[in-house]
Amino acid sequence: MKGFLEDANYSVGLLDEGATLADVIDNCIYEHTHTGRRAFYVGDLGKLVKKNIQWQNVMAPIKPFYPVKCNSTPGVLEILGTLGIGFACSNKSEMALVQDLGISPENIIYTNPCKQASQIKYAAKAGINIMTCDNDIELKKIARSHPNAKLLLHIATEDITADEEMNMKFGTTLKNCRHLMECAKEFGIQIAGVKFHVSSTCKELQTYIHAISDARCVFDMAEEFGFKMHILDIGGGFTGSELQLEEVNHVIRPLLDVYFPKESGVNVIAEPGCYYVSSAFTLAVNIIAKKTVQYDKLLPSGEQTRNDDEPVFTYYINDGVYGSFSSKLSEKLNTIPEVHKKYKDDEPLFTSSLWGPSCDELDQIVENCRLPELSVGDWLIFDNMGSGTLGEQSTFNDYQRPLIYYMMSFSDWDEMQDAGITSDTLMKNFFFVPSCIQLSSEDRFSTAA
Repeated sequence: MKGFLEDANYSVGLLDEGATLADVIDNCIYEHTHTGRRAFYVGDLGKLVKKNIQWQNVMAPIKPFYPVKCNSTPGVLEILGTLGIGFACSNKSEMALVQDLGISPENIIYTNPCKQASQIKYAAKAGINIMTCDNDIELKKIARSHPNAKLLLHIATEDITADEEMNMKFGTTLKNCRHLMECAKEFGIQIAGVKFHVSSTCKELQTYIHAISDARCVFDMAEEFGFKMHILDIGGGFTGSELQLEEVNHVIRPLLDVYFPKESGVNVIAEPGCYYVSSAFTLAVNIIAKKTVQYDKLLPSGEQTRNDDEPVFTYYINDGVYGSFSSKLSEKLNTIPEVHKKYKDDEPLFTSSLWGPSCDELDQIVENCRLPELSVGDWLIFDNMGSGTLGEQSTFNDYQRPLIYYMMSFSDWDEMQDAGITSDTLMKNFFFVPSCIQLSSEDRFSTAA
């Protein structure tokens, strides 16, 4: 069946109405406490189904193309594949993963702004024709390696709240679009549409208005060159919040109706990544070492001093920036740790910092937080860890990749069945988990390591 890998080594626990995500985490921690205390994820695949229903209710008919780099685990890709979602791939490995799902080339776009020639040739051989481009050197490289390519011109967006006037890391200007069209004509390459991307950190929704207006200008420009463009890609930047999704839709819908009405034949697509997967995964990590430090070496500059008699703790956990927290190297961590063990409401909290296992000075997970005093062997829980955390990970310092346990509630499973997503291939990946039993990864949850 399209959307399911025949050799995928994983399974999904179906939870009855009496079981919760917290129960799964408790049971997994109980097991790991006796078998090695390895970090692990619990992935609620039912949340992917809910997010897709939400997308269809708010954003339809804009078709989502999921960026595989956000989370390429088999459970995620297979569920999204069966839901009819397209895929945005950034390299050969991601294209191969998606092809193994049985996804048609028309539902795959190659979005890397800096492509290797060998991978462009791979896309050509696989029939993956739609790809992005934002400069003439990239266009010429594509023309040599994939003459049947259909390009989406990636235009820069203006974030009027940012310090810089234009977000020019990737994306071209309107003025340069004309030059790119001249090059495309010269090399016989088709231009099929326009792409832009508004960062999730952008707080000014007016950016979408400017970007859609610019896209309309590029479409008009293309008509002068004889290009019949039919795709508008509004990119990603969707945080997962239903409120943000509705706010974006409220801004873009009137413009799309005016500039790209249904009768225009333009297909509007988007690239929601963390929107689908961020809240679906929870990470459990174990404290492997602990020490007391001087408070002035830990507290950020400008923070109020405290009682010198109060200890300050540094904890080392069995996952870090060379693993699940790799995004911490380039952006602020958007989740705070939760202590798994029970503690009293009036238990004192101490200034603490969290570090990964590498002993590298860059491997700091949380600079400063308030926690009860913990011990080696205690567990911390991080929510919203499904995006940018589960790709290829480093083997630095003999790092072990966290195990992954998939689960889904029966109500979410029923929604999948109502959507027509049923087959023997799918059923073999699911098993029933009564709320009163302990889970065992040996005969229950298969893991994707």
